[in-house]
Amino acid sequence: MKLALITDAWSPQINGVVQTLQQVSQCLEADGHQVMVIHPALFKNIPCPSYPEIRLALFPKRRLGIMIREFQPDHLHIATEGPLGVSARSYARAQNHNFTTAFHTQFPEYIQKRIGLPLSISYRWMKHFHNSGSGTMVSTPTVRALLESKGFDRVKPWCRGVDTELFNPKWRQDLPHAQPVHLYVGRVAVEKNLSAFLQLDLPGTKVVVGEGPALESLKAKFPKTIFPGKQRGENLAKWYASSDVFVFPSRTDTFGLVMLEAMSSGTPVAAFPVQGPLDVLTEPKAGIMDEDLGVAIKSALTLNRHDCVKFASQFSWKGCADLFQSHLVPLGN
Repeated sequence: MKLALITDAWSPQINGVVQTLQQVSQCLEADGHQVMVIHPALFKNIPCPSYPEIRLALFPKRRLGIMIREFQPDHLHIATEGPLGVSARSYARAQNHNFTTAFHTQFPEYIQKRIGLPLSISYRWMKHFHNSGSGTMVSTPTVRALLESKGFDRVKPWCRGVDTELFNPKWRQDLPHAQPVHLYVGRVAVEKNLSAFLQLDLPGTKVVVGEGPALESLKAKFPKTIFPGKQRGENLAKWYASSDVFVFPSRTDTFGLVMLEAMSSGTPVAAFPVQGPLDVLTEPKAGIMDEDLGVAIKSALTLNRHDCVKFASQFSWKGCADLFQSHLVPLGN
């Protein structure tokens, strides 16, 4: 099987979308399939306004079409709705090719928070984009219900996984900070609702791992919080395993892969009872949800770390890749 995977999100970005696509690609290749990833670094590109770590391909349609034709894939998957995704969709429709898409990120809600664009306008465009394909993959039942309520067709259930070898309690060590340590990992941006966490009066230490457009303003507003910046590999694994509770304040994430990484490291999760956590934190022994985030954090600190590891161990990247492959459609003409 030959798969052309088009994505506007790729390395060196560090987020759940990139992690998912990389892991799925690696699993498919390990099974003997060929995967060609078409990403912004293969084209002239510019930084996205307010998100310089995100690169936007400039006028990619012509070259993208050549790359797809030369590769001669059996399947075409469009992972994102950026310049590459839009160009790939246009090319596929012009060639009468079938393709699948995925709904990774609630861009309508993010855009509304940033510029105030009504959700009805952005969701109308998103529906137009995805419904032209042969199926839209989503990570949770909650997201599936949301999209179907807005008129999205052929919504397909997907899943996520976690690297249990990397995100593992073996990395736990004593941190030189007051206990308990409350950890957040992810993009530091307005849509992540970090103020809801950082403004809480909590004992111990708050740590925010990651980078993003809201970093400097949050540093100034919350000087007692520790901001180690972007972390990778074993360094990131040590933060996860060495913290006492993982705080997930977002109300707009479609999944929240970081919650799995935390639980796999033995660290319980505290979150709001909203889309994402409702689908991930299905085991109350591994995470607590409450509309009062402070209450959720206090309760999560009482959970058994072994129960967190046990729950996370059932999420496999191999299973994620197999389900992804089952939704692919032949290219057609």
